[in-house]
Amino acid sequence: MSMRARISEGKLFTDHCEGLPEDRNNAKRRMKAFNLTGPDELEERSRLMTEIFGKQTSSWIEPPIYFCYGNNIELGEDCYINFNCNFVDDGKIIIGNRVMFGPAVTIATVGHPINPDYREYMFADSVVIKDNCWIGAGTTILPGVTIGENTVIGAGSVVTEDIPPNCIAVGNPCRVLREINERDMSHYYKGREISLDDLNEEARLRQ
Repeated sequence: MSMRARISEGKLFTDHCEGLPEDRNNAKRRMKAFNLTGPDELEERSRLMTEIFGKQTSSWIEPPIYFCYGNNIELGEDCYINFNCNFVDDGKIIIGNRVMFGPAVTIATVGHPINPDYREYMFADSVVIKDNCWIGAGTTILPGVTIGENTVIGAGSVVTEDIPPNCIAVGNPCRVLREINERDMSHYYKGREISLDDLNEEARLRQ
């Protein structure tokens, strides 16, 4: 079994062979180039994102972003990734469509044995974030976690286990606070209602 196969199957691995160091160095060069782009260099950002993820995407990434390989991240369409997000992507990170990340979100697919005699070794377990999720600022998502569709993760949470769809979850460790309800569909903050007049006014100002 190759080292890359060991990584994909969740077995203990090290990352100093089979071209893995070279892959990380190439990823760092693309990451550096992307993070140094100016706000007007949108075509260059788009080109670099295609190189980083291995496909074109309509998503927006606010530099800086940090990752190990880049091509282990499957990024859906119309996502928004705010600045200072960190993706430890030795394992797969699968992000659905229209997922929003606040600043400084960390996704880690890698862990180490608790036994200090073997802590030099690593293991990887994929992270999946399904469509329409909102991941609050400063959240940390640990290996093996799946977050269901439409779910909101509160700022500063540490997500250690799967979170179901259509809920609000917060805390360290992150736990479901409640399901998304009808009031959430009609209000956007405390007692502030989502009204058609308000949306029309916002659209008029955008033109």
